[in-house]
Amino acid sequence: MTNKIAVIAGAQGIVGRALVEQLRAGGDWDIVSLSRRAADAEPGVRHVQVDLLDVGDCSAKLRDVGEATHVFFTAYAPRATAAEEVAPNLAMVVNLVETLERVAPRLAHVQLMQGTKWYGNHLGPFRTPTREDDPRHMPPNFYYDQQDWLEARQYGKRWSWSALRPHCICGFSAGSPMNHLMALSLYATLSRELGLPLRFPGCPEAFGALYQFTDARLLARAMEWAATSTACENQAFNMTNGEPERWKNLWPDIAGYFGMEAGDVQQITLTRVMADKGPLWARMCEKYQLKPYALDQLVNWSYADWAYTTPYDQVSSLAKARRAGWNEVLDTSAMFRSLLADLVTRKVIPPAPVRSGTAVGRAD
Repeated sequence: MTNKIAVIAGAQGIVGRALVEQLRAGGDWDIVSLSRRAADAEPGVRHVQVDLLDVGDCSAKLRDVGEATHVFFTAYAPRATAAEEVAPNLAMVVNLVETLERVAPRLAHVQLMQGTKWYGNHLGPFRTPTREDDPRHMPPNFYYDQQDWLEARQYGKRWSWSALRPHCICGFSAGSPMNHLMALSLYATLSRELGLPLRFPGCPEAFGALYQFTDARLLARAMEWAATSTACENQAFNMTNGEPERWKNLWPDIAGYFGMEAGDVQQITLTRVMADKGPLWARMCEKYQLKPYALDQLVNWSYADWAYTTPYDQVSSLAKARRAGWNEVLDTSAMFRSLLADLVTRKVIPPAPVRSGTAVGRAD
C-alpha cells in the first residue's frame, strides 16, 4: 500500500477517468474509484459502486476505505433547472465527506471540480479574463453551495480543500453529458460519412470569439498538483491549457485532420438534426469495426448546441495558479491532434483518409 490513497467520485466521467489514468501511471497512489454505475475492473484500481445521494449506501459501501487520504470530487447530478441541481449536488459532497471523516483518520485533502459557470458564463456575457475573486453572479449555482459547505466544514480540521475551474474540457468518456471532444469528433465523422464539408454548426459570433480549452489529461495533472501542494490549500484556481483560441483559427485544420474540406459557418440545431442519426452511426460502427457505443452514450447534442452558440469571449486568468507554482502550457492544436488520434486508437471513431497538410494548427 502506498502512502497516498485517492478516492475519486465520478470516476467514469471525463475528468474522473483522466485522473484515474494519471494517478495510476505515476505509481504513487492507491486508487478507489466511485460511481453509481457498475464499472469494469481496471488494473490497480478498486471500484466501489455507490449512490452518493443515499446516506445509508455511503455508510455501508465506504466503511472499508478508512485509509483514504485524498478525495477528488468530480461527480455531477444534472437536473432540469439550476435551482433543482443545488440539493442533489450538495448532498453528494456532504454524504461523501461526512462519511469519510468518520472512517478515514488520515484524510488530508478534499478537492472540488467546478468550472466557468462559477462566473456565470452560462447566463450571458461576463467579465473576462475571469479571476478567482470575481463577485459571484445571482444564484442558484450549486458550485457556491458545495464550496461554502466545504469551507465551513473544513474550518479547524487537519485536512484542507481546493477547487479547480476549467473550461471546455476535452477528453474521452462515454455517458458524460458535457463533452466537447465527443461532440466535435462525432459531428465531423458523421458529416464526412454523408459527404459534407465540415461546417461550423454554431453562430458566426461564437466562431470568432475568444475561447479556451482544457485537455482532461492536463487537468488531471493539475488536480494532483493542487491536492498535494501546500500553496494550494483552501483555495480555488482557474485551470486551462494556458492560452485562449478562436474556433475560426482552428477549424480549417480540424477539417483537414478528418480529411474534409472546411465549410462556412452554418448554424444548425444539432439536437434536432442528429435525432435520426442513431441508425447511421450503428451502421458505421459495424462498417469501420468500432466499439458499439450508441450515439447517445457518447454525446449530448444539446450541450454542443449551447457551446457553439455562445457569442462572447470566454477567457480565464491563470495568474493565481502561476503564482502558486503551476507553469504547464499546452498548445490547443497539439491537444486536438493527440486526442483525436486517441479516439481512433480506442476505436471510437474511424481513421481519417490520409491527406497532406492534415496537422491541426492555427489558420492565420
